[in-house]
Amino acid sequence: MRLLVMGVSGSGKSSFGAALAKALSLPFADADAFHPPANIQKMQAGTPLTDEDRWPWLDALGAWLAAQPGVVACSALKRAYRDRLRQAAPGLRLIYLEGAPALIAARQAARPGHFMPASLMASQFATLEPPGAEEDPLVLDVAEPLESLIARAQESL
Repeated sequence: MRLLVMGVSGSGKSSFGAALAKALSLPFADADAFHPPANIQKMQAGTPLTDEDRWPWLDALGAWLAAQPGVVACSALKRAYRDRLRQAAPGLRLIYLEGAPALIAARQAARPGHFMPASLMASQFATLEPPGAEEDPLVLDVAEPLESLIARAQESL
Protein backbone atom coordinates (compact mmCIF):
# COMPACT_ATOMS: atom_id res chain seq x y z
CA MET A 1 0.00 0.00 0.00
CA ARG A 2 1.36 3.40 -1.04
CA LEU A 3 -0.40 6.47 0.31
CA LEU A 4 0.02 10.18 -0.38
CA VAL A 5 -1.33 12.53 2.29
CA MET A 6 -1.72 15.93 0.62
CA GLY A 7 -2.90 19.43 1.47
CA VAL A 8 -1.64 22.92 2.10
CA SER A 9 1.00 23.68 4.70
CA GLY A 10 -0.54 23.55 8.17
CA SER A 11 -3.30 21.09 7.25
CA GLY A 12 -1.80 18.40 9.49
CA LYS A 13 -0.22 16.17 6.85
CA SER A 14 2.76 15.17 8.97
CA SER A 15 0.78 14.44 12.14
CA PHE A 16 -1.92 12.56 10.26
CA GLY A 17 0.51 10.72 7.99
CA ALA A 18 2.72 9.56 10.85
CA ALA A 19 -0.29 8.39 12.88
CA LEU A 20 -1.82 6.60 9.90
CA ALA A 21 1.48 4.92 9.02
CA LYS A 22 1.80 3.70 12.61
CA ALA A 23 -1.78 2.40 12.60
CA LEU A 24 -1.14 0.55 9.32
CA SER A 25 2.38 -0.62 10.29
CA LEU A 26 3.90 1.16 7.28
CA PRO A 27 7.00 3.34 6.94
CA PHE A 28 6.38 7.09 6.98
CA ALA A 29 8.20 9.87 5.15
CA ASP A 30 7.68 13.60 5.45
CA ALA A 31 8.29 15.32 2.12
CA ASP A 32 9.92 18.26 3.92
CA ALA A 33 12.91 16.00 4.62
CA PHE A 34 13.45 15.54 0.86
CA HIS A 35 13.79 19.26 0.03
CA PRO A 36 17.27 20.29 -1.05
CA PRO A 37 18.83 23.10 1.03
CA ALA A 38 18.21 25.66 -1.76
CA ASN A 39 14.45 25.03 -1.57
CA ILE A 40 14.41 25.45 2.19
CA GLN A 41 16.39 28.69 1.92
CA LYS A 42 13.91 30.06 -0.61
CA MET A 43 10.93 29.21 1.59
CA GLN A 44 12.60 30.63 4.70
CA ALA A 45 13.10 33.85 2.76
CA GLY A 46 9.38 33.91 1.93
CA THR A 47 9.89 33.05 -1.75
CA PRO A 48 7.46 30.50 -3.19
CA LEU A 49 9.06 27.56 -4.97
CA THR A 50 8.74 27.24 -8.73
CA ASP A 51 7.85 24.04 -10.55
CA GLU A 52 11.51 23.80 -11.58
CA ASP A 53 12.44 23.83 -7.87
CA ARG A 54 9.93 21.08 -7.17
CA TRP A 55 10.68 18.50 -9.91
CA PRO A 56 13.84 17.02 -8.31
CA TRP A 57 12.10 17.02 -4.92
CA LEU A 58 9.09 15.18 -6.34
CA ASP A 59 11.36 12.72 -8.14
CA ALA A 60 13.09 11.89 -4.84
CA LEU A 61 9.69 11.33 -3.20
CA GLY A 62 8.56 9.18 -6.10
CA ALA A 63 11.68 7.05 -5.79
CA TRP A 64 11.02 6.55 -2.07
CA LEU A 65 7.41 5.52 -2.79
CA ALA A 66 8.46 3.19 -5.60
CA ALA A 67 10.99 1.43 -3.34
CA GLN A 68 8.51 0.23 -0.71
CA PRO A 69 4.99 0.50 0.59
CA GLY A 70 4.52 3.50 2.85
CA VAL A 71 2.87 6.81 3.65
CA VAL A 72 4.22 10.14 2.41
CA ALA A 73 3.04 13.52 3.67
CA CYS A 74 3.48 15.99 0.81
CA SER A 75 1.64 19.16 -0.18
CA ALA A 76 1.29 17.93 -3.81
CA LEU A 77 -0.80 21.02 -4.50
CA LYS A 78 -0.98 20.65 -8.28
CA ARG A 79 -2.39 17.79 -10.30
CA ALA A 80 0.89 17.65 -12.25
CA TYR A 81 2.77 16.99 -9.00
CA ARG A 82 0.43 14.15 -8.03
CA ASP A 83 0.62 12.73 -11.56
CA ARG A 84 4.41 12.72 -11.34
CA LEU A 85 4.27 10.82 -8.04
CA ARG A 86 1.72 8.35 -9.47
CA GLN A 87 3.96 7.80 -12.49
CA ALA A 88 6.81 6.81 -10.16
CA ALA A 89 4.57 4.73 -7.88
CA PRO A 90 1.57 3.30 -9.79
CA GLY A 91 -1.39 2.53 -7.56
CA LEU A 92 -0.63 5.45 -5.23
CA ARG A 93 -3.71 6.25 -3.13
CA LEU A 94 -4.51 9.87 -2.34
CA ILE A 95 -5.75 11.29 0.97
CA TYR A 96 -6.60 14.99 0.78
CA LEU A 97 -6.66 16.91 4.06
CA GLU A 98 -9.05 19.74 3.35
CA GLY A 99 -9.73 22.67 5.66
CA ALA A 100 -10.96 26.21 5.92
CA PRO A 101 -8.21 28.78 5.29
CA ALA A 102 -8.82 30.45 8.69
CA LEU A 103 -8.38 27.17 10.58
CA ILE A 104 -5.24 26.26 8.66
CA ALA A 105 -3.78 29.76 9.11
CA ALA A 106 -4.31 29.44 12.87
CA ARG A 107 -2.54 26.07 12.88
CA GLN A 108 0.28 27.48 10.77
CA ALA A 109 0.74 30.37 13.20
CA ALA A 110 1.02 27.88 16.08
CA ARG A 111 4.01 26.08 14.50
CA PRO A 112 7.09 27.89 15.82
CA GLY A 113 10.34 27.23 14.01
CA HIS A 114 8.88 25.67 10.86
CA PHE A 115 10.65 26.81 7.69
CA MET A 116 7.36 27.58 5.88
CA PRO A 117 6.40 31.10 6.97
CA ALA A 118 2.75 32.05 7.41
CA SER A 119 3.30 34.71 4.75
CA LEU A 120 3.29 31.97 2.09
CA MET A 121 -0.18 30.67 3.05
CA ALA A 122 -1.91 32.75 0.38
CA SER A 123 0.36 31.26 -2.28
CA GLN A 124 -0.45 27.76 -1.02
CA PHE A 125 -4.18 28.26 -1.49
CA ALA A 126 -3.65 30.07 -4.81
CA THR A 127 -1.61 27.12 -6.11
CA LEU A 128 -3.91 24.40 -4.73
CA GLU A 129 -5.69 22.31 -7.34
CA PRO A 130 -8.00 20.16 -5.23
CA PRO A 131 -8.06 16.57 -6.46
CA GLY A 132 -10.93 15.68 -8.75
CA ALA A 133 -13.12 12.62 -8.60
CA GLU A 134 -10.98 10.95 -11.30
CA GLU A 135 -8.10 10.91 -8.80
CA ASP A 136 -10.30 8.89 -6.39
CA PRO A 137 -9.20 10.84 -3.31
CA LEU A 138 -10.26 10.19 0.23
CA VAL A 139 -11.17 13.73 1.35
CA LEU A 140 -11.00 14.41 5.07
CA ASP A 141 -11.98 17.63 6.88
CA VAL A 142 -9.13 18.70 9.17
CA ALA A 143 -11.60 20.26 11.59
CA GLU A 144 -12.28 16.71 12.85
CA PRO A 145 -10.11 15.24 15.63
CA LEU A 146 -7.04 13.30 14.50
CA GLU A 147 -8.36 10.04 15.95
CA SER A 148 -11.56 10.35 13.90
CA LEU A 149 -9.59 11.07 10.74
CA ILE A 150 -7.38 8.01 11.28
CA ALA A 151 -10.42 5.80 11.89
CA ARG A 152 -12.15 7.11 8.73
CA ALA A 153 -9.01 6.53 6.68
CA GLN A 154 -8.59 2.97 7.98
CA GLU A 155 -12.24 2.19 7.18
CA SER A 156 -11.89 3.58 3.68
CA LEU A 157 -8.63 1.80 2.91
